[in-house]
This record gives sequence, structure tokens and C-alpha cells, in this order.
Amino acid sequence: MNLLAETSFQFAHPWVFLLLLLLPLLAVLKARSGNEGAVVFSSLHILQRLGPVARGRAGGFRLASLFLALICLIAALARPQWINKTEEVSESGVELILAIDVSRSMQVEDFMIEGARANRLQAAKKVTRDFIQGRTTDRIGLLPFAGRPYLASPLTLSKAWLEGPMGLGRVQIGLVEDGTAIGSAIAAASKRLDKRPSKSKVIVLLTDGVNNAGRLSPIEAAKLAKTLGIRVHTIAVGTYGDYVVQTPMGPQRLTQEFDEETLKEIARIAGGDYFRAQDTSGLERIFGLIDEMEKTEIKRRTRIESEEWFHWFAIAGLGFGLLTMIGDDTFWRRYP
Repeated sequence: MNLLAETSFQFAHPWVFLLLLLLPLLAVLKARSGNEGAVVFSSLHILQRLGPVARGRAGGFRLASLFLALICLIAALARPQWINKTEEVSESGVELILAIDVSRSMQVEDFMIEGARANRLQAAKKVTRDFIQGRTTDRIGLLPFAGRPYLASPLTLSKAWLEGPMGLGRVQIGLVEDGTAIGSAIAAASKRLDKRPSKSKVIVLLTDGVNNAGRLSPIEAAKLAKTLGIRVHTIAVGTYGDYVVQTPMGPQRLTQEFDEETLKEIARIAGGDYFRAQDTSGLERIFGLIDEMEKTEIKRRTRIESEEWFHWFAIAGLGFGLLTMIGDDTFWRRYP
């Protein structure tokens, strides 16, 4: 659980400050009223002998005090408040393992990335990287598999680790013996997710072939995942046809095979979905759909406490008003 605190100062009724537009009009009226004579003389030639009249500053102070009183009272009407906002955020992240096929057939270049030909593994890693970047609060692990599975990255929140040489950098063809051990991959991923504290545990299995290695069948592995409360999504990548791939013994021709029925059954048993991707954009759409289905649960509770400050402005306004009234009858009073 994260606790976020924020403080701010605001006015509940800021539109009240429109009354300040009346202050210039008040100043004009006050100036006009001050031009009227206090005593009427028949002639001013006698007063001229007294010399120039010194202008006092009392009038300016009096006007400033009056304006400050009005400004403070208007601010009080606007209800100034000191706001304390506390937000409690609790997140229930997804524990997710990406099981990626790294058999020799993943070298087939039937995908495109930015207008250039790319093999299936390159396309899978590009889309996987984008997927990882969008899962900011989830623990993700990487489990490549060919003739047997191996752990490229344990479950972690570190996106830099997952995208670096110790994460996706270890998702390579040729690190283990060739083959397609789908059942073993599901079992190994399930073992990693078992007894994890998260409420949502998911395996995304991406392959371009038929299970032909490992001791555990894909269907039995799917039943195991279901028993452990783990959901499995399956993705078949690639297109049908005859291709040539490189092996340690030289080029080898292969005919593309997909066991779509088995992949569909795995998804059905383990409560997931089956997808088929024949190009990069299709693969991106699939990962986007999985991203939407496997949302992190976020609960927010916000508490707002406000402290009223209008009385301080009201007191200041009354103080300036009282000063103006006392000054008019005492030290600011003018005599003819």
C-alpha cells in the first residue's frame, strides 16, 4: 500500500474576487468627493500670502487602509482554505511468465519490422519488449524453451533487467538442445508461479511448432496449471510453408507445422485464450488484447481535510476598517 500526501491552498469561491473590479470605481468617486471646498472665501488673495500649501500623506494612507480592508473582506468571502489530501493506493499486481519458443524454426523470416524482413523470434522479442514496458506494476519472468525450458529472468519488477542482456538478451536460439517442449515449458512456468502471493497468475506461451520433446504432455501440463490457479494464454506464430533454416550441421529444410488444436485445448483447460499471429501487427494486437484482459487491480481511497482560513482575512479586514474609522476622527482628520 502506498500513501500519497498533498497539501495546497485554495479559495472555495474564487469568483468573489470579481468584486475587486469595483475598487477602481471607488477610487474615482473618492477622488471627486475630495475636490469639494470645505470653506468658501470671497477672495483668495489673502491666502496666497501664506505661500504654497504642503500636501500631507494622510490621504494616501487612509485610502490604502480602506482598500486593504475591502480586499481582506472580499478574500474572506471567497473562503480561503488549506487543503490536506491523503490518497491510499493499494495494488494487486499480476504475476506473469512469458514462455517463448526458441527452437530452430523461429529463425524463419516471415515477419516484417519497420519495412525490413525479420524472423519470428525477432518479432516476438520486439512485441514482448513493448508489452513489458506497459506493465509497470507487475512482476514478469522470461522462460524460453526449445528441447527443454530454461529461465532467462526470474519474476521481477525491474523493466531494465527484463529488457537488458540478462533478460531478453538470453532469449536466444541455440542455448539449449533443439526441439519444442511445450508441456515442459508450461510445467516449469507453473512451478515458478506456484505459491506466489499474487491473486492473478498468468502464463503467455508463444510457439511456432508442435510438442516433440519433454516428458510431460501439453494437456497434462495445462491441467496442472489449472489446479494451481494459473491461467494460460497460447499464441501460435508464423505462416504455413516450406522454409530453410540454419543448424550446426548446415542448412535444413522444414515444413511448417502447427498443432492449433492442442494450443486451443491448453487455453480452454487453463482458462485462457488461444491466438494466431501471422505478422508483426497481428502479434502486437494479440499482446494488446492480453494486456487489456490481464489488468492490475488498483484500489484508491482519497481523504480530503480542509482548514478554513476565512476568519484570519476577516479579522485583518475589520482591523484595517477600524484603523480607517479611528483615523478619520483622529490623526487623519483634516481641518480647514
